[in-house]
Amino acid sequence: MDRYSDVLFLGGRSGVGKSSVAFELHAQLTRLEIKHCVIEGDTLDLAFPHPSEHHLAERNLAAIWANYRELGYRRMIYTNTVSVRFTQELATAMGGNPRINAVLLTANDETSSARLRRRSQGSDLQEHLDRSSIAARKLELATPQWVHRCSTDNRSVQGIAAEILSLTGWAVNQER
Repeated sequence: MDRYSDVLFLGGRSGVGKSSVAFELHAQLTRLEIKHCVIEGDTLDLAFPHPSEHHLAERNLAAIWANYRELGYRRMIYTNTVSVRFTQELATAMGGNPRINAVLLTANDETSSARLRRRSQGSDLQEHLDRSSIAARKLELATPQWVHRCSTDNRSVQGIAAEILSLTGWAVNQER
């Protein structure tokens, strides 16, 4: 009989801290010796021209997760800008019936802009800033109300990750 799976979807605008929080969650879970994986969803269909009509992100997620499942993994942290809007579709791609936690990370324009300016070295900085601002508004309007909101403004990555980890219950139920 197949055991349960848990997934934590981290979404939010560019520059909100999705990857940083995911890496810190990874560090905290590793210290607790809790078996898990982290998948950066923004790269699962990063191609030109964009192949969205083929559901490539979902197909790649299914393939990657199948490999982890075969190795006994049951907990996944999945980061993607809009993942919190499409939790059911992504959970379906995983197969089975995973327990879902979802967190929309938020940051104001000033915080997000400063983070993007530190990280971006390319000619598309202004495009990133504009897309981030638009995404923030769309995410706030279209993300289901049951999704937990977590501000990253003026907070440590460690504190944010600890808050999110407590939401999952993974540290309490430490099946490895």
